[in-house]
Amino acid sequence: MSFFSEFKAFAMKGNVIDLAVGIVIGAAFGKIVSALVDAIIMPIVGILIGGFDFKSLLVKVGTAEIKYGVFIQSIVEFVIIAFALFLVIKAMNRMKKDEPPAPAPGPTATEQLLAEIRDELKRK
Repeated sequence: MSFFSEFKAFAMKGNVIDLAVGIVIGAAFGKIVSALVDAIIMPIVGILIGGFDFKSLLVKVGTAEIKYGVFIQSIVEFVIIAFALFLVIKAMNRMKKDEPPAPAPGPTATEQLLAEIRDELKRK
């Protein structure tokens, strides 16, 4: 098998395609939630805690600026994004139809033969 045909076989597997779609949709969803957090939620939080923006929090050490507010903002965004994903996945799982349990497999040929022998012995 050539290198390119082996790569094609790998790339066309269902799991790889599903993963790629999930990553693209996840990135788009992350942008939406980040916009929600940046434009709506964090300004409200800033107002509730005194009217300032977390991103403006910093400490100057010499000429360097340690922007710990950006780090706090990122943590808050992560928690909100994780919670939003949790709610989306929970809703999707609720909409999913429960699959009926698979029917029990019938007896194998050996089991059928043993059952016939057992029944024959009971008759005697």
